[in-house]
Amino acid sequence: MPEILLKELSYAVIGSAMEVHRILGPGFLEAVYQAALAHELSLRSIAFEQYVKLPVSYKGQPIGNYEADFVIEGQIILELKAVSAISKAHESQAHHYLAATGLKLAIILNFGAESLQQKRIVR
Repeated sequence: MPEILLKELSYAVIGSAMEVHRILGPGFLEAVYQAALAHELSLRSIAFEQYVKLPVSYKGQPIGNYEADFVIEGQIILELKAVSAISKAHESQAHHYLAATGLKLAIILNFGAESLQQKRIVR
């Protein structure tokens, strides 16, 4: 069985998200979960950046930016959702974030379902 990439850090992040979901439950907008998760990560002394601009190029020309919800300790991209289920489009978005940054791991967290949903995307 292959080793889980950034195991301890990703477990700490997911644990933080589980705490947010346990307290708030489903039904809020994504921005509410983002603010709560930022607070929870701070309480747990997990370093993060929010709203990180990721450049996009087309044929060598910069054409715009993606915006990642969180980058955790410069190693993990977090993409937050508040929808009924994680879709293939959400997974594609995370793959693009990884390609744009060169990072190896993205985690999609969906707060919109009855239980917190998570999906690890590895590059």
